[in-house]
Amino acid sequence: MNRTRYHESLDHERYMRRAIELAGHAPGLPFGAVIVDGVSECIVAEGWNRSGENPTWHGEIVALNALFRQAGHPSGDRLTLYTTAEPCPMCMAAILWAGLGSVVFGTSIRFLIAHGWRQIDIAAEEVVRRGSGWSCTVIGGVLRSECDALFVGGPPGRG
Repeated sequence: MNRTRYHESLDHERYMRRAIELAGHAPGLPFGAVIVDGVSECIVAEGWNRSGENPTWHGEIVALNALFRQAGHPSGDRLTLYTTAEPCPMCMAAILWAGLGSVVFGTSIRFLIAHGWRQIDIAAEEVVRRGSGWSCTVIGGVLRSECDALFVGGPPGRG
């Protein structure tokens, strides 16, 4: 299947900086996410971690919900989701179900685990690989040092 790669022309650092800004809404859980349309290069949805209200409301899920509330059923393959940390398996599965064409993240699940964050140790690329019939490009390490710095102190209440 020859699939257009809308993410290739996007300024990954620009959109990751916005995800980092959004993480400031939840400083103890700095998971921020933005969804960008690869054709218009506009941010079409944003989110940050709200798991204190609902344990499934990770930043990516909040952004996906915002996207579908406003756009109905957008053309997912042209969309790229930017997130400060590698999507957990729940979020990555939701990204696949939504049909997004690509994901760009800052810090990795392995980094989070090494710094005391409770995570399921399954990489986003592994979820894509095991998802029958889906394709999604995963790009990691964009503004990694800035994103890593958000998570170095570990989760709230640790220590």
